[in-house]
Amino acid sequence: MMGGRSSSKTNLFLRYLFLVFISVIASLPMLYMISTALKPNGALYEYPPHFFPSPSKITLENFRFILSESKFYINFLNSMVVSVSAVIISAIVSSALAFVLGVFDFKGKRVLFSFIIVTMIIPGTALIIPQFELAFKLKLINKLLGLIPFYVAWVIPFSTFMIKGFMEDIPLDLIDAARIDGLDNFRIYFNVAFPLSIPAIASVSIFNFLSSWEEYPWANTVINDNDLRTLPIAIAGFFGQHQFTQWGYVFAMSVLSLIPVVVLFICFQRFFIAGLTSGSVKG
Repeated sequence: MMGGRSSSKTNLFLRYLFLVFISVIASLPMLYMISTALKPNGALYEYPPHFFPSPSKITLENFRFILSESKFYINFLNSMVVSVSAVIISAIVSSALAFVLGVFDFKGKRVLFSFIIVTMIIPGTALIIPQFELAFKLKLINKLLGLIPFYVAWVIPFSTFMIKGFMEDIPLDLIDAARIDGLDNFRIYFNVAFPLSIPAIASVSIFNFLSSWEEYPWANTVINDNDLRTLPIAIAGFFGQHQFTQWGYVFAMSVLSLIPVVVLFICFQRFFIAGLTSGSVKG
């Protein structure tokens, strides 16, 4: 009996040890980015290299430089406007589509859902040429509006797939009761289905915000004006500047750009876990 308990404790210890090891490995890039942002630019090329700077060499000069640049606030605001707009629009569109696919039975439902699944396989950047032609014809070049609809189109398939599993868990008796009370399908969606699906919508919104916040290829293709650039383009602008990359500025700006993502995840962490758990049960 004692041997069984000892073996169980040993297995539990090994599991936690393995998880700690994986967590440390996963955290190393983030720690290196922060440590580099706290180093003087010249310290990055010192030999032998140091992962963490010594206390005497820690400096906030890189952050002071970035925050003193007015362009940073403009780039930050551009990214925030684009990302928040894409999240809100995709949340409404994908949840409405998931409501239709998860609650109603109609001809062609499986074909439509299969088409949505297939589009998840195709990355948005693979269609960058036809997307550019479409943006050019719609006169969306060099405009923030040229980013939002394309970001929304990229995330709708995944968002619909995840929210659909949550919509299928809504009791049909609840929907029938809403119909008896005189609600039409639109009011059932807004008053019943949407509020009940907040955990799933919040979880996919984190992914959608992150994908819009860090997207670079399409933004770099469409946006040419410096005042309209988003943060990823602004960060890339430090590479090779004056024939020398200021890595301290690059990593300092990268650290600052992660703050909204971290805050968003902390605020919606409980919704994130609940939404992923529900979406993995049905699909």
